[in-house]
Amino acid sequence: VIQRFADGGEAVSDVFLLPKNQMKRIEPFFLLSHGVLRVDERVLSGIVYVICNFFQWKDAPKAYGPHKTLYNRFIRWSRLGVFDRIFIALTEKAGRSKRLMIDATHLKAHRTSASLLKKGLSSYIGRTKGGQNSKLHAVCDGQGRPVRLHLNQVSDFKGADILLANLPDEAEEVIGDRGYDSNRIRLSLAERNITACIPPRKNRKSKRLYNWHLYKKRHLIENIFAKLKDWRRVAT
Repeated sequence: VIQRFADGGEAVSDVFLLPKNQMKRIEPFFLLSHGVLRVDERVLSGIVYVICNFFQWKDAPKAYGPHKTLYNRFIRWSRLGVFDRIFIALTEKAGRSKRLMIDATHLKAHRTSASLLKKGLSSYIGRTKGGQNSKLHAVCDGQGRPVRLHLNQVSDFKGADILLANLPDEAEEVIGDRGYDSNRIRLSLAERNITACIPPRKNRKSKRLYNWHLYKKRHLIENIFAKLKDWRRVAT
């Protein structure tokens, strides 16, 4: 998605910029300001750079422009749902898969996230033995590409209710670990003619059969979490 770029006289050889072809794909999702498209390649690349490397906004390289501009654009585009539309459109363009996988992972909440509690967003942050945490629930396709993401401090069962409520019509299989072994989830999938590949919990009296060879492909969604956590602002 990103590449190294040098524009001659200015010393920006170590600055990452989104390539032209990627910019053309996402430009239509940004809103017009007074009839003019206001999306700067360097500003958007600066936002990506800060999120990936977990810098404070003020520490962003000056080649990306004023750090306040980076922050203000990020907040504005987030609130307007620009990044959500980009994610949905790129996911749809990649095509729908018959095989889906579901899982969840914990994310360490940075100390500055405590301000969310004052803003009434306590559902995103929860207290655990390791401190303040959040939880990311995800569904990916058979090629390991994220399809749906949901951030909330809820159990796997409640996260599954949200993510599995409106699956694509093409879905035929859902793979999950034993944390999703519940009669409610299995029945919901069966009513839509979707096969649940979920190993039974150890305390289940009647053991359900599942395809072990198919279940081994579940590592793809674990790979998604590993890649996301390489982006330091996602991991902490």
